[in-house]
Amino acid sequence: MKALDRVKDFPAAHVSAALVHADQHWQIGDINRSFELASVTKLLTSYGVLLAVEEGALELDQPMGPPGSTVRHLLAHASGVGFDSRRLSKPVGTRRIYSSAGYEILAEELTLLTGIEFPDYLREGIFDPLEMNDTQLYGSAGHEARSTVADLGLFIRELLSPTLLHPDTVLEAFTPQFPELVGVVPGYGMHKPCPWGLGPEIKGEKHPHWMGESMPAQCVGHFGMAGTYVWVHPETQRGMVMLSDEPFGDWAKPLWSEINDAIWAELSSSTAG
Repeated sequence: MKALDRVKDFPAAHVSAALVHADQHWQIGDINRSFELASVTKLLTSYGVLLAVEEGALELDQPMGPPGSTVRHLLAHASGVGFDSRRLSKPVGTRRIYSSAGYEILAEELTLLTGIEFPDYLREGIFDPLEMNDTQLYGSAGHEARSTVADLGLFIRELLSPTLLHPDTVLEAFTPQFPELVGVVPGYGMHKPCPWGLGPEIKGEKHPHWMGESMPAQCVGHFGMAGTYVWVHPETQRGMVMLSDEPFGDWAKPLWSEINDAIWAELSSSTAG
């Protein structure tokens, strides 16, 4: 997979990545090195919340957060709370406001409902079963986890072929929630609309975007300001994780999009061949 080698062009002291396609797997760099995930943490948190839904600890449409908000609103950044403030920035359900505070609300409420601290809930319900032994939520459920490419490769496999959740639950997580909402993707500006699922960002027709311009609208994933991203496309059983220690900035906008386009093209070419 020649395109994957281009992660070496990233201006990071350390970078590692892995790509999966059906039963194939490619990797580069130290896949066991621990990195800060920043907002890629939200993918792990949302999966834990959906596990709690399946276990009956809470329901997607039960009230949570500010008046009028639900678990679904919080997962989909539609609750109206700000990025790092639990005060309403906009009325519930009127704007896609990217929020770590909303994920902290979810984690705290789930702890109250289950009596299990949320980091322990993730470890027992997701990390241990998937053998993600080097993954840890140590702070905010919105942006303070650490992990490795090896572990997140296992998580990508789970997203592509769910074993811990029912496939219908994962399909719902990958389906646009409140699809008419406009909003800002951090670093990329306003999008009208700004599709989001129950945790994962949905590429949709966003432009510009960190996922490649040629990648399908159905691709889902998340990036983190620590210089990290994960994306998957279940229909083709493709997924990628890239972790680095160079914070997101202007350098990332062209390089991330270009490498994802190159990877997508190479995968598509090899499939066609």
